[in-house]
Amino acid sequence: MLDWNQVIKYANNGSPAPEKRVEKSENEWKELLTAEQFQIARLKGTERAGSGAFCERHEPGLYGCICCGSVLFDARTKFESGSGWPSFTKPVADNAIKYVKDTSWGMTRVEVLCNACDAHLGHVFPDGPAPSGLRFCINSASMQLIEEDQQKATAVFGGGCFWCTEAVFQQLKGVNQVVSGYAGGHIKNPTYREICSGRTGHAEVIEVSYNPNEIGYKDLLKIFFSAHDPTTLNRQGYDQGTQYRSIILTRDEDENQVAKQVREEMQDYFDDPIVTEIKTLEHFYPAEADHQNFYNDNPGQPYCNVIINPKLQKLRSMFSSFLKEEISDL
Repeated sequence: MLDWNQVIKYANNGSPAPEKRVEKSENEWKELLTAEQFQIARLKGTERAGSGAFCERHEPGLYGCICCGSVLFDARTKFESGSGWPSFTKPVADNAIKYVKDTSWGMTRVEVLCNACDAHLGHVFPDGPAPSGLRFCINSASMQLIEEDQQKATAVFGGGCFWCTEAVFQQLKGVNQVVSGYAGGHIKNPTYREICSGRTGHAEVIEVSYNPNEIGYKDLLKIFFSAHDPTTLNRQGYDQGTQYRSIILTRDEDENQVAKQVREEMQDYFDDPIVTEIKTLEHFYPAEADHQNFYNDNPGQPYCNVIINPKLQKLRSMFSSFLKEEISDL
C-alpha cells in the first residue's frame, strides 16, 4: 500500500513510469482549457479554499485529469478533511501520479502532478486517515468527474519473474494496467537488490488492474495457473529462490475462496501437486521503473526471445478469446 515513505522515495528518486504520455504545446493547452484551469493545471496555481466545484461532492465516480483525461482518483477514497480542497487517501494507481519535491514559499512539500501530462494537481501530506495516512489535497479545477462506467478491480499474482507475468497479462482484454512489484514479505519498500537476497520474504508479483465486466477474477486465475508451472517450489525454470515462488495475494475473503476453488480445479491439469501459496495481501510495492513494461520496451533482449515469447505463444494458443483485439490480429 502506498504510504508516506513511498511518496518520499518517489519524490527523491523518481515516480513509476506512467501508462501513457500526453504532450502538447502551451498554446494547445490554452485552447483546451478555461483560463482558470490553465492557470492552475499548467501554471501551478491554487484555487481559493472552499471555492472548488468538487469540495462538497461525494457521488460515486472517478476523477480524471482536466487536461488529458487520465484517471487519477476514485470517489470512494475521497474524504472530508476540513482543508477547503477535495481530499483523497490514495490515487487509483501509484503510477497515476508524479511526485515532485517542492521548496517554494519557504516550505518543503511534495507536489503531485498527473503522471501522463504533468498537469499540476496539488500536494500530498502525511496527515490523512488510515490505512494510508495520506491526504492528497487537490484543486477542483485540475480534475473532471468521470462516470463510473469503467469498473475497475485489481488482482495480485506471482508466478516467477515478473517480466514474464507482466507480458502475459498485458495481452488480455479487460486488463487496463499491469504493474510489476513486490509483495508477501516483511520489510517496507524493498528494492530489487534486497528481494533478490531472499531475506525480505517478498515475491516478484504483478498488480493487474482490470474491468470485471470484460474479464473475471476466475478467468485471470485460470490464465495465471496456465502461464507458469505452479508445481515447482520457489522456482520457475532457471530462476530459483523464494522471490520466484507461485503465489496469489487476495484482498478479501471472497477472493480467497475463489482462489482456493480454482487452485483445486486446476490440479486436474498437473501430475505433480500444485504448491501455489494463497495469502491475504498486506502491501504491494511497485518495482523500480526499469522493471516496468519490460517486454514491450526490450523486445530484442535474449530473455524476452527465449523465455517470454514461448509463454505468449502458449497464451495465444490456449486463450485466444481473451486476447485484446490488436493482439489476436497478430
